Amino acid sequence: MPKFDIDQLEQQVDALIGLCHRLQDENKSLRARQNTLISERGELIEKTEQARSRVEAMLSRLRAMEESL
Repeated sequence: MPKFDIDQLEQQVDALIGLCHRLQDENKSLRARQNTLISERGELIEKTEQARSRVEAMLSRLRAMEESL
């Protein structure tokens, strides 16, 4: 029958528990970062749309000015 080393098993279980805790912390951090990036992306999309609208309005005014000359 193989020798059963309870101390070695305990060390392996402790190592796995530590790894699980580190992965949970990393996962929490990554989720927070993802939420921040999603929020920033939304803000950038909104700013891009506002800039596009302003540029289109300027182009329309320039075309109108050009036609009136």
